[in-house]
Amino acid sequence: MTKSIVNVGLVGCGVVGTGVANNLLHIDKAGRHLPCEVRLKKIADLYPDKERPYKIPRELFTTNADEILEDPEIDIVVELVGGCGFAKEVIEGAIQKRKSVATANKALLASCGRELAAMAKEYGVDLYYEAAVCGGIPVIKSIREGLTADTIESFRGIVNGTCNYVLTGMGKYNMLFEDAVKAAQMNGYAEADPTFDLMGKDSLHKLVLLMANCFGQWIDPEDIYTEGIMDLDQTDIRCADELGYVIKLIAQAKRREGKLECMVAPTLISKKNLLAGVSDAYNAVEINGTPIGRTVYYGEGAGMNATSSAVTADIIDIAKNIYYGCVGRLPIFALEKEQCEKVPTGDMVMRYYLRWKTDDKPGVISALSQELTDREIGISSVILHEFAKAQPYSIVTFMTRETTEKNMRDAVQALNKLDCIQSRTVLLRVESGF
Repeated sequence: MTKSIVNVGLVGCGVVGTGVANNLLHIDKAGRHLPCEVRLKKIADLYPDKERPYKIPRELFTTNADEILEDPEIDIVVELVGGCGFAKEVIEGAIQKRKSVATANKALLASCGRELAAMAKEYGVDLYYEAAVCGGIPVIKSIREGLTADTIESFRGIVNGTCNYVLTGMGKYNMLFEDAVKAAQMNGYAEADPTFDLMGKDSLHKLVLLMANCFGQWIDPEDIYTEGIMDLDQTDIRCADELGYVIKLIAQAKRREGKLECMVAPTLISKKNLLAGVSDAYNAVEINGTPIGRTVYYGEGAGMNATSSAVTADIIDIAKNIYYGCVGRLPIFALEKEQCEKVPTGDMVMRYYLRWKTDDKPGVISALSQELTDREIGISSVILHEFAKAQPYSIVTFMTRETTEKNMRDAVQALNKLDCIQSRTVLLRVESGF
């Protein structure tokens, strides 16, 4: 037992930081597993006098983060400024001063996680980041501790609350994409500029961190196919519903024959699947391992309460490690073994949904089918949708059997050249074996 009081310095007191500060100021109510006192000693923020939803003593504030990094009494530094510039300087500075770190910065960890983990190991400190993936769901802790006896074969999940909120609005309330985005912004589930989330980049960073924990594999984010939801149309939401599916933005990875497949993309999920019922800003991750089988982790994926809960739990874990003198007890990421070869996106095998607005005349379905038949792509269903009477076009959807991504993309290029289609082919992935 080495320290009866563990002092914390907080860098960044925005929405999440305010929640963390409030939690730490009242930690005696949540500290039932704490063997020591955890004390918030200092907060660095450029706007100390900003109005916040919780009252935080003004004397805790400084505008200079160096006051935290240089304070020998501070044991844990919490980085909540975000980004990959100043935030990285804060984390590196803390580690070099032999202070453990808690952060929610998934973008920084996805790009520099290996480097920061190696530095933390060298200096003998902890680096915790539960809040970086799925907000308040303790999915990282579950993987690192609860599933440590299992070999994880695959996972897939809804890991971005903004996109899920938008898709819920489009599906459950028949909202247009633009209106669903505005609703997400009004309710605090989307940034003023939500492009980063809607393009799938946030989900991509979480995918990288999940792979590092599940497989001990690091894949450069630039090498992972990523597709967001910005091009989704209400028509596809309705067609998917008619086919027995909902559309979700899915981050997924699996090992197949010693190789690793991974992708972020809008995907048709069967209504029978648990993930199909995950609504609004909630997240869920489904993990398949041996011997445990399939497990699902569900909860709020964003917001002050969920995210600050995860950060505070990390602080408590680190404080216990310091108290018992066991910093570094858990590897920061899964122990790296021989790196798996990543399967090129074009070689990935899956089923597909295709949708067209076509001329309303005989021979159209035959022409569409022929392009797929020529490439040996099997068709499992063909549906001619009627959403309105006397519409001057037809809405046609195909569901294919399994084929490679490259084969399907080549087919789409040919299909887009047909005179009978009035708009480009819409291509979406369909859930496959997990």
